[in-house]
Amino acid sequence: MDRRVPEPATVWIFHGDGARFAGGVFTTEASAREWISGNRLNGVLTEYPLDVGVFHWAIREGLTNMKPETLAAKRDDPRFIGGFTTASQRHVHFVDGSAN
Repeated sequence: MDRRVPEPATVWIFHGDGARFAGGVFTTEASAREWISGNRLNGVLTEYPLDVGVFHWAIREGLTNMKPETLAAKRDDPRFIGGFTTASQRHVHFVDGSAN
């Protein structure tokens, strides 16, 4: 019998205010919040799907909030795809380590 714990389908990534790169990646929101609080950080904690880019995940889930013609124009734009985010992703803003 296989007793492995299933891998998470998402991770939580923290981006500090003004940071160019992520400051931390967590398998649970609780562990991320503990780290953020303990370090009194400012920034945004966002849940990301694993093994799929956010743009393609948002298309699959119907969360692009884009007109069909705009979506069609952006489907092949590497810069757009690589930087795409959506407010539909679960996210929390923090100030001095506290959820805002």
